[in-house]
Amino acid sequence: MIIQKHDVDLNTPTGTMCCTVYRPQADGKFPCIIFYSEIFQQTAPIARSAAMMAGHGFVVIVPEVFHELNPIGTVLGYDDQGKDKGNTDKFTKPLESHDSDTIAILNFFANAEYCNGQFGSMGVCLGGHLAYRAALNPHIQATFCLYATDIHSNTIPCGEGNDSFTRTGEIQGEIVMVWGKQDPHVPTEGRQKIYQQLIDTNRLFSWHEFNAQHAFMRDEGDRYDPALALECYTKAVALFQRALHKA
Repeated sequence: MIIQKHDVDLNTPTGTMCCTVYRPQADGKFPCIIFYSEIFQQTAPIARSAAMMAGHGFVVIVPEVFHELNPIGTVLGYDDQGKDKGNTDKFTKPLESHDSDTIAILNFFANAEYCNGQFGSMGVCLGGHLAYRAALNPHIQATFCLYATDIHSNTIPCGEGNDSFTRTGEIQGEIVMVWGKQDPHVPTEGRQKIYQQLIDTNRLFSWHEFNAQHAFMRDEGDRYDPALALECYTKAVALFQRALHKA
């Protein structure tokens, strides 16, 4: 489908959050996918991923995940300076503030004329964690997480007992977890810990581990795996087409 793009500024308890919306040009109401970025915010690869998903008949919403900590429109570079700033932001913003961001998105887009009231979440790296975190909200019906960081290690600040790993049992929708076995950010022990938690809490989930490095979806840099990225897009589209029933 041919798509269009526009920005929406939302009020949140921690300030104005800009969301970029990618959606079909065609008239009608479509399911929504909240697409959470990596620590660099909405880079060109993130924008292309969002457009890819929107072209399959979804409203894809890309929030600025660190809107409290940067001027609106900030995009960090894929370099040491950008990585250092992004990691500082990641370890500064508590999960509770990400929760209130998600609620603001759900509240606004539930009433948007082009949305049908069905919601999923998707993300890469930090965004994979935030998609997993969003799945704690009962309005999220399906989730696709790509190499989600910090779930196993509980290294993003939050209140005691409010970490995403501990609250896994609250996830109600279907969830798909995708990992690279050569990813140093989530080692084998970390992946096994999350897998066991999903088993122990009897969640509805699928699990995929590939011979790939961290950020293998990012279509810039030497870790990009185009064939594997295409396979993952196909899996994500299939999940959301199945789980988000179009009105």
